[in-house]
Amino acid sequence: MTFAQLTTLAADTVTANQRSLPPQLRPLALAVPGHYEALPDTDIIADGLPDDILGLFTGDPHGTELAHDQPSPPQIILYVENLWDYAEGDRAVYRDEVRLTYLHELGHYFGWDEDELTARGLD
Repeated sequence: MTFAQLTTLAADTVTANQRSLPPQLRPLALAVPGHYEALPDTDIIADGLPDDILGLFTGDPHGTELAHDQPSPPQIILYVENLWDYAEGDRAVYRDEVRLTYLHELGHYFGWDEDELTARGLD
């Protein structure tokens, strides 16, 4: 699949997931921009993250924005080619992994650590 096709499929999956969130979480999820990149850039890998990373949350978690003089805007990045490789070219697996990765990164925005994400089945 092309980058454009992978991005469209991922964006449609994220939108469907946002609609299915509980009403109190939906506005928070919609406030975090989602970005789609083919692969992580060299800066991400140089920071020690694996080159096959599926997604990344950057910025300050919800509720901590005022704790810094210059807060970083939150964003969720999904690496669609890595997700596609992980899914081994299976559309259903790809959509499911996009859903799981998006929710995992959204959990970081909510301030959940890895243990809390695991407890919620988002690891």
